[in-house]
Amino acid sequence: MSERSSFSDYAPPPRRPEPQRISGVNAVRALFLRRPEAVQRLHYLAERRPVAGPLCRYLARHHKAYREVLPDELARIAGTEHHGGIVAIADPRRAEPLGNPPQPILFASPILPVLDGIGNPHNLGAIARGAAFFGAKAMLLSGDARQADLSDAAFRTSEGALEHLAVIRADSLAQNLRRLSGQLLTVGAAASGGVPPEALPRGKPIALVLGHEENGLSPDVLAACEMRVTLPGSGLVESLNVAAAAAVLMHALTSARRQAT
Repeated sequence: MSERSSFSDYAPPPRRPEPQRISGVNAVRALFLRRPEAVQRLHYLAERRPVAGPLCRYLARHHKAYREVLPDELARIAGTEHHGGIVAIADPRRAEPLGNPPQPILFASPILPVLDGIGNPHNLGAIARGAAFFGAKAMLLSGDARQADLSDAAFRTSEGALEHLAVIRADSLAQNLRRLSGQLLTVGAAASGGVPPEALPRGKPIALVLGHEENGLSPDVLAACEMRVTLPGSGLVESLNVAAAAAVLMHALTSARRQAT
């Protein structure tokens, strides 16, 4: 250190990102299946020994920690009482940026859910669960500041589905929807003014664009969509929760394509 240096010149090393807590049997199993190297340690209740046993043997071979704990301690570790009796502490995972050219996995299945400012991580997780169930390979998130990213709650709600999906973020969603429209049919889910799912043209995978829980799609994103789709209902309630609407639409759209082939 030179004579002119001072402690004020010292910059501490960057903090290591906080690990994620993956809770629940299905989510933990999927983590070990898809990203076993990301697991740092495992905690579980006695009742989950049959599930934890093979996972603990893997961790022992790789010199990683695991421990059986009591319910109060597991709730503290998980940050929630809704932990399903087993919690893995894992390296954090976040949505990856949209590439140029776009990642091919975006076009690898008949349906691509696109989330425009959906801030509730439970809705993100539920949409991911439905997407994986109906055969999606990826999910696209907007760069909207309201948009939830991958989190403990999203992983827990997805029941392992997020481990089977590529999660990609597009900073300028409207601009990128126009860029993707040559390979995808971009369809905005709207409360009114759209066609029913069966009326959409077939031939290209569908990017199903889903809007914010309260405000719906932002105007620029809706304008960038080639078409709009609407779920006809009874009129007794105004609309469905976004995760429920996503599941119904994905079922309708993938079923229509299966029937066409």
